[in-house]
Amino acid sequence: MNTLIKAPFIAKDSIDYANASIVSQQVIKNSAGNITLFSFDQDQQLSEHTAPFDAVCQILDGEAEIRIADQTYLVKEGEMVVMPANVPHALYAKRRFKMMLTMIKGN
Repeated sequence: MNTLIKAPFIAKDSIDYANASIVSQQVIKNSAGNITLFSFDQDQQLSEHTAPFDAVCQILDGEAEIRIADQTYLVKEGEMVVMPANVPHALYAKRRFKMMLTMIKGN
Protein backbone atom coordinates (compact mmCIF):
# COMPACT_ATOMS: atom_id res chain seq x y z
CA MET A 1 0.00 0.00 0.00
CA ASN A 2 2.75 2.49 0.79
CA THR A 3 3.62 2.72 -2.90
CA LEU A 4 0.16 4.21 -3.47
CA ILE A 5 0.89 7.30 -1.41
CA LYS A 6 3.13 8.62 -4.18
CA ALA A 7 0.11 9.11 -6.45
CA PRO A 8 -3.56 9.89 -5.94
CA PHE A 9 -5.73 6.91 -4.98
CA ILE A 10 -9.25 6.21 -3.81
CA ALA A 11 -9.08 4.99 -0.23
CA LYS A 12 -12.28 2.93 -0.21
CA ASP A 13 -11.15 1.06 -3.33
CA SER A 14 -7.77 0.25 -1.75
CA ILE A 15 -9.09 -2.31 0.74
CA ASP A 16 -11.46 -5.23 0.20
CA TYR A 17 -14.00 -6.91 2.43
CA ALA A 18 -13.37 -10.44 3.72
CA ASN A 19 -16.13 -12.77 4.90
CA ALA A 20 -16.61 -12.77 8.69
CA SER A 21 -13.44 -10.71 9.17
CA ILE A 22 -11.89 -7.34 9.85
CA VAL A 23 -9.15 -6.36 7.42
CA SER A 24 -6.61 -3.60 8.08
CA GLN A 25 -4.06 -2.05 5.77
CA GLN A 26 -1.58 0.59 6.88
CA VAL A 27 -1.20 3.53 4.52
CA ILE A 28 1.53 5.41 6.38
CA LYS A 29 3.20 5.36 9.78
CA ASN A 30 5.72 7.78 11.23
CA SER A 31 6.58 9.54 14.49
CA ALA A 32 3.61 11.94 14.11
CA GLY A 33 1.05 9.15 13.81
CA ASN A 34 -0.44 6.78 11.27
CA ILE A 35 -3.24 6.28 8.78
CA THR A 36 -4.83 2.84 8.45
CA LEU A 37 -7.68 1.58 6.27
CA PHE A 38 -10.10 -0.97 7.74
CA SER A 39 -12.96 -3.05 6.39
CA PHE A 40 -15.45 -4.75 8.71
CA ASP A 41 -17.79 -7.46 7.52
CA GLN A 42 -21.30 -7.49 8.98
CA ASP A 43 -21.45 -8.34 12.72
CA GLN A 44 -17.70 -7.83 13.22
CA GLN A 45 -16.56 -5.59 16.05
CA LEU A 46 -13.69 -4.10 17.98
CA SER A 47 -14.51 -4.43 21.65
CA GLU A 48 -14.21 -1.49 24.00
CA HIS A 49 -10.66 -0.21 24.39
CA THR A 50 -8.71 3.01 24.79
CA ALA A 51 -5.85 4.51 22.81
CA PRO A 52 -3.18 6.87 24.11
CA PHE A 53 -3.70 9.30 21.20
CA ASP A 54 -6.57 11.13 19.52
CA ALA A 55 -7.98 9.27 16.52
CA VAL A 56 -10.20 10.41 13.66
CA CYS A 57 -12.45 7.80 12.09
CA GLN A 58 -13.84 8.57 8.63
CA ILE A 59 -16.40 6.17 7.14
CA LEU A 60 -15.60 5.45 3.50
CA ASP A 61 -18.37 2.94 2.73
CA GLY A 62 -21.42 1.72 4.63
CA GLU A 63 -22.10 2.74 8.21
CA ALA A 64 -20.57 2.00 11.60
CA GLU A 65 -21.97 1.95 15.08
CA ILE A 66 -19.31 3.69 17.18
CA ARG A 67 -19.56 4.01 20.94
CA ILE A 68 -17.43 6.69 22.61
CA ALA A 69 -17.66 6.71 26.40
CA ASP A 70 -21.40 6.20 27.03
CA GLN A 71 -22.66 7.67 23.73
CA THR A 72 -23.38 5.58 20.62
CA TYR A 73 -23.24 7.14 17.14
CA LEU A 74 -24.34 5.77 13.78
CA VAL A 75 -21.62 7.13 11.47
CA LYS A 76 -22.38 6.92 7.74
CA GLU A 77 -20.36 7.11 4.55
CA GLY A 78 -18.74 10.53 4.23
CA GLU A 79 -19.02 11.28 7.96
CA MET A 80 -16.25 11.29 10.53
CA VAL A 81 -15.93 11.26 14.29
CA VAL A 82 -13.10 12.06 16.70
CA MET A 83 -12.26 9.48 19.35
CA PRO A 84 -10.37 11.36 22.06
CA ALA A 85 -7.24 9.91 23.69
CA ASN A 86 -7.80 7.70 26.73
CA VAL A 87 -11.61 7.62 26.30
CA PRO A 88 -13.14 4.13 25.93
CA HIS A 89 -14.56 3.40 22.49
CA ALA A 90 -15.85 0.42 20.50
CA LEU A 91 -16.91 -0.23 16.90
CA TYR A 92 -19.61 -2.57 15.57
CA ALA A 93 -20.74 -3.39 12.03
CA LYS A 94 -24.53 -3.77 11.88
CA ARG A 95 -23.75 -3.97 8.19
CA ARG A 96 -20.35 -3.97 6.58
CA PHE A 97 -18.31 -0.78 6.38
CA LYS A 98 -14.90 0.62 5.46
CA MET A 99 -13.12 3.34 7.38
CA MET A 100 -9.92 5.34 7.43
CA LEU A 101 -8.42 5.78 10.89
CA THR A 102 -5.98 8.61 11.43
CA MET A 103 -4.11 8.44 14.73
CA ILE A 104 -2.38 11.65 15.77
CA LYS A 105 0.36 11.37 18.33
CA GLY A 106 0.49 14.39 20.61
CA ASN A 107 2.63 15.62 23.47
